[in-house]
Amino acid sequence: MMTPYLQLIALLEMSLTCAVVLVILMQKLSSMEIPFGVRLLVVLLLGNLFFWPLGMSMELPLSAYVRGVTGELSIVSMLLLWSSVLPSAKSTPLGFKVALAFIAIVFYPLALGFGMLDPYAWGYGSIGFLATVILFAIICGLAGWIKGVWIISFAMIAWALHWHESANLWDYLLDPFLAIWALFAIPNAIYLKRREKAQSGYLFRAG
Repeated sequence: MMTPYLQLIALLEMSLTCAVVLVILMQKLSSMEIPFGVRLLVVLLLGNLFFWPLGMSMELPLSAYVRGVTGELSIVSMLLLWSSVLPSAKSTPLGFKVALAFIAIVFYPLALGFGMLDPYAWGYGSIGFLATVILFAIICGLAGWIKGVWIISFAMIAWALHWHESANLWDYLLDPFLAIWALFAIPNAIYLKRREKAQSGYLFRAG
């Protein structure tokens, strides 16, 4: 059972996440770049809207109802979302998306019982799994994606501090929404790269 402290953290995280998602949608629908100050203000206003009950007809905040449907997101998901509204935010590297999609494709069937191996059990403190996660973070750093190193590090610290209700490291690193995002983002990223290459070739074509 969640303590009041963990419930407060969960509601605050979900409130901010819902606000950030709405701001991202607003930015995608807008024809102009929304200034960072405006984005931050909207996140704070919407975050408050999701965090507090809106009236007598609602016993719980909006974020509690959203969390009841989606469940608790991983630290990696939240940090990727939250950091996307920052002024210097860059797109997540394709290599990370491919690795994430591959891990999800292998992990979820096995964790659901399709096979003799249960990788979910590794998340309860397996030294080998911890070493693998640290190695993955180091590879992100060597590839030049320093933000990925920080995100994975924060996820591991949150797990060590029992920041969420779960005691399993997997729940801090991966969730179904993150896996689905990676699976759909890969073909989109490949398409955008091909389109940029085609446009570049057209611009520099002789004649």
